[in-house]
Amino acid sequence: MTVATDSGPATQARTLMRSLDRASLASGLPGSLAVPGADTSAAWPYASLVLIAVDHDLAPILLLSTLAEHSKAIAAEPRVSLLFDGTAGLVQPLTGPRVTVLGHAARSADPEIRRRFLARHPDAAMYADFKDFHFYRIEVARAHLVGGFGRIRWIERDDLVATPPAALVEREADIIAHMNEDHADAIQLYATRLLGHAGEGWRMTGIDAAGCDLRLAGVVARLDFPSPVHDAESARAMLVALVRQARVQGGCDLSVDER
Repeated sequence: MTVATDSGPATQARTLMRSLDRASLASGLPGSLAVPGADTSAAWPYASLVLIAVDHDLAPILLLSTLAEHSKAIAAEPRVSLLFDGTAGLVQPLTGPRVTVLGHAARSADPEIRRRFLARHPDAAMYADFKDFHFYRIEVARAHLVGGFGRIRWIERDDLVATPPAALVEREADIIAHMNEDHADAIQLYATRLLGHAGEGWRMTGIDAAGCDLRLAGVVARLDFPSPVHDAESARAMLVALVRQARVQGGCDLSVDER
């Protein structure tokens, strides 16, 4: 994964968060649960791996069981942090980007939260309806970006979070369904020609003002748009332009139609 270092820190952090489908979640586990006989008034930092999606406004979305230690911790103290690690594959990981996001976690029954998470993680549909599983939305408070050696910045909430265009949010599910059902060949070009990935069967899992999310089995990819889109019409125009760009790069005779 490549995160441009010549863009501002907020843009780098947003790109990193949207590019990953997993993160390390840290919460405060009540002392009595963390260490038998420990001071019950003190919480112990507890971190583990979680699957993640990101809402249009950049709020992280989780699906947790009530049996999970994190659920117990959040019930007692909603403040959490998430580490998004973009250093995979680097010979010197400390030169790569990572961002720690601080926020408040709360359960959410919003069907759009559910839809966006399951689009990102389709296998989670097997257990999402179990009675002990719940979706959580994390309201971002602040973030700390480490872009590599010497590139370290705190990012305030107002600089980080995005204001989603309502017209695009309302049509996201329709756009994704249309692309996956009618233009799988275009998505394949995005992944292979524009992003340099291999494999057949790429699917679109999300689209927002800044780009779209793709997935093939356990691999996710992020295609950033050269300029923001605001509704279904501007998204269609952008997707058409990107297919044309992919055709030029790969010499393919393929386009997204005007429907």
